[in-house]
Amino acid sequence: MPEAWPALCRTSLRDVRPTAEAITRVSQPLLQLEDVRCAIDGHEVVRGVWFALAPGELGALLGPSGCGKTTCLRAIAGFQPLTGGSITLRGARASDARTQAPPESRGLGFVFQDLALYPHLTVADNVGFGLHRLDRVSRAARREEAIERLRLEDLSQRYPHELSGGQQQRVALARALAPAPDLLLLDEPLSSLDAKLRVELRESLRTLLRSLGIAALLVTHDQDEAFAFADRIGVMSGGRIEQWASPFELYHRPATPFVADFVGEGRLITGTGAGNGLIATALGTLRANGHAPVRDAKVSVLIRPDDLVHDERGAFRVRVVNAAFRGAETLYTLMLADGEEVCALFPSHLELAPGSEIGVSTDIEHVVVFPKGQGPEERNRFPLARE
Repeated sequence: MPEAWPALCRTSLRDVRPTAEAITRVSQPLLQLEDVRCAIDGHEVVRGVWFALAPGELGALLGPSGCGKTTCLRAIAGFQPLTGGSITLRGARASDARTQAPPESRGLGFVFQDLALYPHLTVADNVGFGLHRLDRVSRAARREEAIERLRLEDLSQRYPHELSGGQQQRVALARALAPAPDLLLLDEPLSSLDAKLRVELRESLRTLLRSLGIAALLVTHDQDEAFAFADRIGVMSGGRIEQWASPFELYHRPATPFVADFVGEGRLITGTGAGNGLIATALGTLRANGHAPVRDAKVSVLIRPDDLVHDERGAFRVRVVNAAFRGAETLYTLMLADGEEVCALFPSHLELAPGSEIGVSTDIEHVVVFPKGQGPEERNRFPLARE
């Protein structure tokens, strides 16, 4: 892929992009959602969503099917009306419960999950479809620029049915980028591709957006995809954003039990306040940093797969429940002495059989504890360290 766009016309994609210095100086978000609510057939599917995206920032909405993430994306694009709250674009109100700017006036690019290419149009005509407001010379220049950037020159006269899945994805991206939007909305655009091609296209897209300073919001249920693509991620559950944070924050400092459980394959085990900042668990005594539960208080302690080490001389005996081979590593489900289960990643050459008993030791540095029975809207947590 070429390093820079060719300067094909005065209104090229790069000409309308903010520089990195300008992005740094911008204090007003490009996109802002405040208490956004949406209903479908009278059922509220998005409730009280708040987040903001800066110019040039890459974001993602991550969550299970039915959590409301695609409805949020459609509301931003103008396809879904709001029942409450507001959406602001470039400092101007785009949607609220009373008014809604039409999609074509929002200056956004949108890549649909099913791509929505026009089967009767060539690649070149698909890419140029949204450029009708430009004059003929500018329209042709912008179209050719997008085609070159997505490496579609040799395919420009083909029709969608003559293309592979990856080629169709690139056409959809070229069409979305050709009008030079400052915000690109992506509704699981890579979900139908094989794993290798999905990674290649995701990395190419991220590099492309970075080089042009284009902000993007990706909807996905794949945490690996969200972590690899986005600067900030909103983890959604039941129509709400449980946490809007960087991938590092989500993994090491989850705000709720749902985030802790959904991100990073962690398991929550029971702990009991032992006084003096200590918490007793089936994996030994942990010391709380900062706020600690009172004596005898029940808490849930997050254990990540990298918190346990296979060690036959270790202090804890566990039983192997299940093994999921992942190439260089195997993800094991292990039963602790009290019957609770945790996950652990060990080198795959160990080949530990389900039902066998093994020894483990702990290497816990980024553990989080929640009050037992904490609901999804509570936000208290206690970071822990080994005693």
